[in-house]
Amino acid sequence: MKLVVVGGVAAGLSAASRARRLDRNADITVLEKGSRISYGACGLPYLIEGQVGSLDELTVYTPAFFENERDIRVRTNSEVVGIQHSRREVTLRSGEKVPYDRLVWAAGARPAMPFAGRNVFCLHTDKDALRLESFLREQRPKTAAVIGGGYIGLELATALRARGLEVSVHHEATTLLNREDDWLSKRVAERLERCRIALHLNTRVNSADSLGADLVVVATGLKPNVELLAEAGAGLGRSGALTVDERMETTLSGIYAAGDCCEARHIVTGRPAWIPLGTTANRMGRVAGANATGARERFEGIAGTAIVRIGGMAVAVTGLSSQQARREGFSPVEVVVEGRNRPKYFHGRKVAIQLVADRNSRRLLGAAIVGDQGVAGRIDVVATALAAKMRPDALAEVDLAYAPPYGTATDPLITAAHQLVKVLD
Repeated sequence: MKLVVVGGVAAGLSAASRARRLDRNADITVLEKGSRISYGACGLPYLIEGQVGSLDELTVYTPAFFENERDIRVRTNSEVVGIQHSRREVTLRSGEKVPYDRLVWAAGARPAMPFAGRNVFCLHTDKDALRLESFLREQRPKTAAVIGGGYIGLELATALRARGLEVSVHHEATTLLNREDDWLSKRVAERLERCRIALHLNTRVNSADSLGADLVVVATGLKPNVELLAEAGAGLGRSGALTVDERMETTLSGIYAAGDCCEARHIVTGRPAWIPLGTTANRMGRVAGANATGARERFEGIAGTAIVRIGGMAVAVTGLSSQQARREGFSPVEVVVEGRNRPKYFHGRKVAIQLVADRNSRRLLGAAIVGDQGVAGRIDVVATALAAKMRPDALAEVDLAYAPPYGTATDPLITAAHQLVKVLD
């Protein structure tokens, strides 16, 4: 069986590796249009900030590793420009035809770039990082404007501020991090102000030049790379990303998709959603690769669990905000509770927790957690609760670990769950 995987980062390499484990005899080829594979793109903002020394530190595996250790052929600088599914072959930019029996499309997404210019940048690939780093080093800009208040935009604003630049953030919406949550946006805005980063919400930027900055970074979201598959006949969802079933198969039999190019079922709403994240790309890739070899595995879905560091503060979300829940047909109620990640005598830091539930079913719908410490573990607990379709009543009774160096006798997450139960009652 000839398996071709398009895309050599998270989803693609997870698919290829899983396929190899299940089928020792398959002929597996990974086609990557770039020159580098298996690198941590999520670490690029920290490369710009200076916390990561080089791109090499972000590289996990090389093509030679996959060739020698997993018997997977990885071809870099091999861009697919056409798909002829009736003939089971893809066409490379070089004109070469590569045949397949099964295809995994893991081509990811690309930045939405409404502007261009010598001093205009995005940060999506290793080449983007090298170009931005070179500009910072050689041109020594004094001011920077970031367009977009999502994860990448705010991470980059922090990184550029840490390098001594005067930074402003310009965001078209009135809330940040694609969360539609005034409470969360207020917390983030307060931290940006402490870092002396100017925030301009509800601001539409018509040209990069109008910002008057030495350096402009565009972080206005992503577009899924789906055009070639759409031309071949694959169906698209409402988001514009590829439609897949629970086995990660597209509407074209024998073609699977994984990662930032496709939708997945949201475990809270039960409906397709497009939330491009590296963690879910890896999980999707494993299922797509398994089923491409003939397995019958299911991808259980996503909750949109994410965490980002902004000016030293961790901001984490999972599931739905109240506004998102209301739009999905729920009757949301929420509480916000402040506590400490450890006792005060053990230098505990404040952590704020928002929990959202549905008044009618009492089901937990989502959470947001903000604090300098103790955020990641708590959002993971809520993400687990969402996967288990727990009610706040059950979450309030979870037996969490306690010792003064690590937590409080009554964790603020448990306190928040108890408060939510009171509201529901």
